[in-house]
Amino acid sequence: MHPTQAPYPMTRFRRLRRTPALRALTQETVLSSSDLIWPVFLCDGRAQRQPIASMPGVERLSLDLVVEAAASARDLGIPVICLFPYTDPKLKTADCAEAWNPENLTNRAIRAIKAAVPDIAVMTDVALDPYNAHGHDGLVRDGIILNDETIEALVRMSLAQAEAGADILGPSDMMDGRIGAMRAALEGAGHKDVAILSYAAKYASAFYGPFRDAVGASGALKGDKKTYQMNPANSDEALRLVARDLSEGADMVMVKPGMPYLDICARVKATFGAPTFAYQVSGEYAMIMAAAANGWIDGEKAMVESLMAFKRAGCDGILTYFAPAMAKLLRG
Repeated sequence: MHPTQAPYPMTRFRRLRRTPALRALTQETVLSSSDLIWPVFLCDGRAQRQPIASMPGVERLSLDLVVEAAASARDLGIPVICLFPYTDPKLKTADCAEAWNPENLTNRAIRAIKAAVPDIAVMTDVALDPYNAHGHDGLVRDGIILNDETIEALVRMSLAQAEAGADILGPSDMMDGRIGAMRAALEGAGHKDVAILSYAAKYASAFYGPFRDAVGASGALKGDKKTYQMNPANSDEALRLVARDLSEGADMVMVKPGMPYLDICARVKATFGAPTFAYQVSGEYAMIMAAAANGWIDGEKAMVESLMAFKRAGCDGILTYFAPAMAKLLRG
């Protein structure tokens, strides 16, 4: 019993649960459209909508349609759209040169969105896996994922995205030292206002499978990503990674995946107080959608409850494929 709390029956917790008005009055956590970042998959062509079988309701969009999606997001009060490209397999190479091509799919999409919908923020992914013949987030030599050589490639990729007009760079590669190198390069090139949302605590998770289908990385990947993504058993290591990335110039930090790692979200926010985000990843989305499609859960209620959990854990925002549906629901 809390020392300031009267014993039963003087204290009855159910008094404040009795009506919707009382429940609303005493609700501790509030979710709004401005808490949402919408991850969107890109494909080449025009008027193209390519359904992703493992992510019901999610499609790859061609540039004309992603511009329409950005305008829709803005109208719903979603402040940020995050771009992930499906790269033509013919453009995937061992040196990943397409990653920093100014005319690659992502960079063309950034320019198109910023020209048509300048008031929405555009976030990008900084990692080599969409462009890598080996399917890894870093350059590979003799089966080894190279750290320092990968950083040089990531810096080139970051500068190309900044030149295209990206507002937020999202390094998801988990190489050591990449935040400091990116920040120094951005400052040196005059991109001082470009923000970095670091995937600081990204775990080697089984929940990424549908995403790899969406960006076409599933078939190319040999082995696993355990030498650079985190061990799911570790918690203290996440705090050390966040501390490092903030010290190197990250403006915001992310925990990925989301719901299985709410304890990490809470620890990060409580320890650092920095803007903290979580990614409700493809596998989390797919599980809710599949269970709802089978009538096993109420999909809408599960969506709301899952997103509220991130805010309750201390997150300032959530990357989620539910962003448009949640924003529409919040609008009533």
